[in-house]
Amino acid sequence: MTAQPAQLAHPLRSQRLNQLTHQPHSRLDALVKSHDPFASPERFARFVAAQYLFQYDLERLYNDPALVALIPDLPARCRLQQARLDLADLGLAIPEGDEAIRSRSLGLGAALAWLFVSEGSKLGAAFLLKRMPALGLSETFGARHLGEPEGGRAQGWKSFIATLDGVELDERQEREAEAAAIAAFERFTEHLERCFA
Repeated sequence: MTAQPAQLAHPLRSQRLNQLTHQPHSRLDALVKSHDPFASPERFARFVAAQYLFQYDLERLYNDPALVALIPDLPARCRLQQARLDLADLGLAIPEGDEAIRSRSLGLGAALAWLFVSEGSKLGAAFLLKRMPALGLSETFGARHLGEPEGGRAQGWKSFIATLDGVELDERQEREAEAAAIAAFERFTEHLERCFA
């Protein structure tokens, strides 16, 4: 799929990114289902490990001064610490993250796109959290990273999207954002495959 049809179909950046990432998002959903992470706490722990690795990749972005200037509550949105505590609850060792990915330099468009994928996953987390009691888990034990963000999921997402859509990007930054959104889904897919290998 090329970026041009998406650009014509959706004037808002968030909607273009949604359209562009539809296929990798669908592939990721299918992969999650194939690994059945809700069959047992042990399988869910592997899912949490993938979440941890993805948040590890993004931790520097969540604390980047230029991005925090745009999104003041950005540091509080990171779920790395919650995922780390969940892994401890579940008795799984903290997996080793990739420093090269973590320390890479990203332009504004690409950085916002990676955050777009991470923040968007919080919407689906509400549904996953409903499955946790069957595993003996909750947003205070083993599934903290799925918990309700301060201020609520919907409000947090709306405020993030307002910023994403309102930031001025040049043509090169727009293309970088589109590529980065796809790359973020592919990256989480890699983590999931690694953790369930």
